[in-house]
Formats: sequence, C-alpha cells, structure tokens
Amino acid sequence: MARVREFDTEAAVHAAMDAFRCRGYEGTSIQDLVEATGVGRGSLYAAFGNKEGLYLAAMDRYRQLYAVPLIDMLRAGAPARDLLREVLVSTVDDIVQDGARKACLIVGATTERVTQDPKVAAHVRATTSAIEDALRDVISSAQASGQLPDTRNARDLARYLVVTMQGLKVMGAINPDRASLMAVAETALDTLG
Repeated sequence: MARVREFDTEAAVHAAMDAFRCRGYEGTSIQDLVEATGVGRGSLYAAFGNKEGLYLAAMDRYRQLYAVPLIDMLRAGAPARDLLREVLVSTVDDIVQDGARKACLIVGATTERVTQDPKVAAHVRATTSAIEDALRDVISSAQASGQLPDTRNARDLARYLVVTMQGLKVMGAINPDRASLMAVAETALDTLG
C-alpha cells in the first residue's frame, strides 16, 4: 500500500520557490529545502524525485504566480499604451516593494541553469515566449488600430520589452531605486513611439 503524502505539496513548492529565489539553485542545499519547507528529506525525494524536480515544480509555481497573471492582464483589452505602462510600472513596483530582494526565478534560472539543464532551458523559453507573444499581440493590435505607430516590428518591440523587464529585475537587485528604474521604464515606453 502506498503511503499517503502527509504534507501540503503546494505550500512546500511555494516555500522551495522562495528559497531558490533567495539563494539560487546551486546555493540552495537539500537541507535548506528541508528547513524552508518543513518537509523531511525522504518525503521531498518521494514527492519530487530530486532537487531538480523540486526546482522545476518551483518554476511552475513561479510561472503561475507571476507570468500567467501578467499574460492575462495583457489579454484584458485595455488601451495599449496604458497597459504597457502598467506592465512596466508593476515590474518596478514589485522590485521596489520586495524588501527581501528575492531574485526573479526566471532570471536566476537563465543565468544559473539554462546552459546546464535542458528541462530548465525549455521552461524558461516557454515562459518567456508566452510573455513575448502576449506583448506582441497587444503591440500588433495597437499598431493596427493606430494607437501605436507601425514603424517597428511588433515582435521586435515585444522582445525589447521582455529584455527591459528582465533588465529592470537585474538592476533592481543591485539598486532598487524607484526613480532610476522608472527612468528606464519611461525610456522603453518612449521607444514604442
């Protein structure tokens, strides 16, 4: 008879996600994960297979908490310029309000794991592509309706905004000064035309 899992898997994944955001993949030991989740080593291995399995589950959780709401917001149909401004301002606000200065799990995975782990690389690509596609759709529709000039390719602008958002997260980890980060966000908005 199989043992019944005796812990809240979602809570454990969330706690592991926070640990990985604070310390990175390599900097987070199994013991750190045991302490963060309150779940025994054997139970973590039984549920997730290994540290990588828990990391991938944490990346899925991160996507659900951060990328999916962003994509939903982009598909809500608000005026494009206001919507894109809200996306960048929200990015800055999240950075500034994060007193623990937790890293973006996607940025962390990109710099630490993408070249070493094809599963992580595929996850990062899928998440980034989904955000880029949603941004492209907003920009393309806005160009078609005359809200934004169509002098630049919508896909290129969407990629530029993804790079800007990730760059804001990196710079915010160094110096979470709202005025400096907002200057970058405003420059990006000006680039849209």
